[in-house]
Amino acid sequence: MIKNIAVLGLGKVGSLVATLLNTKYEVVGVDANTPQEDFPFEFHKADVSDKNSIRNLLKDKQAVISCLPYFLNRDIAQEAAHMGVHYFDLTEDVPTLYAIKEMAADSNSVLAPQCGLAPGFIGILGAGLYNQFSEIRSVKLRVGALPLHPMGQLGYSLTWSAEGVINEYLNDAEIIHNGKRKTVSSLNDLETININGRQYEAFLTSGGLGTMCETLEGKVDMLNYKTIRYPGHRDGMKLLLYDLLLKDNRKLAKEILNNALPVVDEDIVLIYAAVEGILNGNLHRKEFSESYRKITIEGKEWRAISWTTACSISAVVDMVSQEMLPDKGFIKQEEIPLDMFLNSNFGSMLIN
Repeated sequence: MIKNIAVLGLGKVGSLVATLLNTKYEVVGVDANTPQEDFPFEFHKADVSDKNSIRNLLKDKQAVISCLPYFLNRDIAQEAAHMGVHYFDLTEDVPTLYAIKEMAADSNSVLAPQCGLAPGFIGILGAGLYNQFSEIRSVKLRVGALPLHPMGQLGYSLTWSAEGVINEYLNDAEIIHNGKRKTVSSLNDLETININGRQYEAFLTSGGLGTMCETLEGKVDMLNYKTIRYPGHRDGMKLLLYDLLLKDNRKLAKEILNNALPVVDEDIVLIYAAVEGILNGNLHRKEFSESYRKITIEGKEWRAISWTTACSISAVVDMVSQEMLPDKGFIKQEEIPLDMFLNSNFGSMLIN
């Protein structure tokens, strides 16, 4: 049973994670900057890039949740594993994922990276669909976090971090194609997708499948994850990153995106999953499609990307605490039962 939790990084997602979990647990929120608002949980100012600081923060905690940029997570996960503290994060970075997976081999605590939307909920959702089939032919997973009212060719707002967006666009994507596990370039395999009568585009990006290619290797003909954007976004990002060579200067690319794409109050999160295969002896397709808008929690409005992500990771933390999931080692998102997740305290918010 988890009692004390440290939430590292109090941005729009981290502050809500801490707010939600504070209704059931003793939560300490940690950030390098003093917050501009009052939180309902205890706050500590600390440099979470320093290992000694991490150790001091975790010494009396049963769990730590990193809502920080992906490049800070390895050290935090390593210290958590050494100290027997349950670890959870939102990373989309594949090298970080497998580094943490290796740490978990002899860990006495849970190490559960990639507990957000994609990777995260989309993997739980996809598995909940494909586990109904006796034979799986294809699994297609799609997620988009977008401004509700797009402007300009990119039609985009930085709903999370510029570092994360650049990372998933430039790192290679893992897929299964013609039954074989492959690594391919992101920003490719462009398709048109219609959701609720509106047209979008979708293309391959890195990290959204988490460990699912490993799990389904040899069991499916096609598996891929694509990011949903407004039409024209992919071409604009290819121009920026490849034609103008900003792929070689991620720092400058980050500065340009942060300067050009303001945060918006009105956003939308789109989730789509489709599985085809043999069900009860017949070829069948099962689908899930949902869109999410901002909501009010504890008297405050939260953007769609913030509350859907926060609910996803909070649900996994709570399920570990309630002994509904293993109490040590690595947890794959696709191993989390969908029904259990959607009936949990925080996961249920994604269907209500």
